[in-house]
Amino acid sequence: MSTFEFLQSIIVKTGFFHLTIGHVIMWFIGLFFIYLAIKKDFEPLLLVPIGFSIFLVNMPITPLTGKGDLINLFYHYGLEWEVIPCLIFLGIGALTDFGPMIANPKTLILGASAQLGVYIAYFGAILLGFNIKEAASIGIIGGADGPTTIYLTQMLAPHLLGSTAVAAYSYMSMVPLIQPPIMRLLTTEKERKIRMKQLRPVSKLERIMYPLVATVLICLLVPPVAPLMGLMMVGNLFRECRVVERLLKTSQNELLNIVTIFLGLAVGSTMQAENFLKPQPIFIFFLGLVAFAFSTVGGLAFAKLMNLFLKEKINPLIGSAGVSAVPMAARVSQKVGAEYDPKNFLLMHAMGPNVAGVIGTATAAGMFLTMLK
Repeated sequence: MSTFEFLQSIIVKTGFFHLTIGHVIMWFIGLFFIYLAIKKDFEPLLLVPIGFSIFLVNMPITPLTGKGDLINLFYHYGLEWEVIPCLIFLGIGALTDFGPMIANPKTLILGASAQLGVYIAYFGAILLGFNIKEAASIGIIGGADGPTTIYLTQMLAPHLLGSTAVAAYSYMSMVPLIQPPIMRLLTTEKERKIRMKQLRPVSKLERIMYPLVATVLICLLVPPVAPLMGLMMVGNLFRECRVVERLLKTSQNELLNIVTIFLGLAVGSTMQAENFLKPQPIFIFFLGLVAFAFSTVGGLAFAKLMNLFLKEKINPLIGSAGVSAVPMAARVSQKVGAEYDPKNFLLMHAMGPNVAGVIGTATAAGMFLTMLK
């Protein structure tokens, strides 16, 4: 073998030889996610590992995503086996205070109405040529609930997992950008200044009974989401029973942090250039944005409708928190309300529809699974 042939054989085995413009484009997409996380503080716990994973898996001929390779193992055992979304829900349950929703059950309706975008995007996807299972997976992005999006997509349309998961987490992270203009457009200054009565105290018995009763109702109504909601409710029981502090802290911290790392790496690994740089993901991102916008509209509009019949008015801004981005959407309601009345504290009121939105999105996913699986 000549020196030239020897050098050629070495070069062929390097990534430089196999590098394409598609890989470079995906590098920039991954770096953009990292930029949003670091510079703009958009869901850094998710976007940093997702962005770096996108960057990493688009290094050509690296042993990362093939069968038995490292990141493929995260994807296979975490997402294909649907373990990671359920463990994420365990952590969410352990972190979530359902007290505002228990104190003001009307907010359950706002959480349900904020699922409007899910169904708008579902029919929109069908009109764009997606089949009904793909349309359901795209529509659920409107709930702004990443784990539920992953769970549903993996069951109905696993080939869309990368696009739907990244879209869901992208719109979750951009809640502070997307929602405020819609909130200002659909509400008057007078409505934004509505002050709501302080919530009643919720007893310990009510807090303990809630995850038990909710488990019975949800699992009997929509059995397919029992893995998600069951883990969420046991996490919440850890929180409210006050006798398993070690389990609570593990669920809230160590376990949730570890699972988040695996989730980010696994989701990012689905965005390889050969799979992602196609027209279909662009349509999914567009439909996801439409879904999220209409979900925000649904919550706001229904809150305004409720005020026509309520003696004690509710501030419509809390309706936008009916999407599942907990607690970011509730914080946005508080922030926009405070711009017009700095002494108006909406955060706890907004947490009611916010946590109701998590249940609403999971219920919508369960209905799709019941009809389509």
